[in-house]
Amino acid sequence: MPRLRPILIALGVLVALIGALWIAQGLGYLSWPASSTMLGDRAWADRGAAVAVIGLLLILVARRLRR
Repeated sequence: MPRLRPILIALGVLVALIGALWIAQGLGYLSWPASSTMLGDRAWADRGAAVAVIGLLLILVARRLRR
């Protein structure tokens, strides 16, 4: 149990960053290679927002765990 907190924080940061990348791609701030299946799909911004919120919730839960 003592190693759960850093693992959850690291996982939360990773998931939040992936969500931020999806948001950036969906809004057109980031361009993917032409072979990507994510080109021109605005719905990825919505999915990215949901993923980023899940990542932030993981970080908040991890911060509430005892050290």
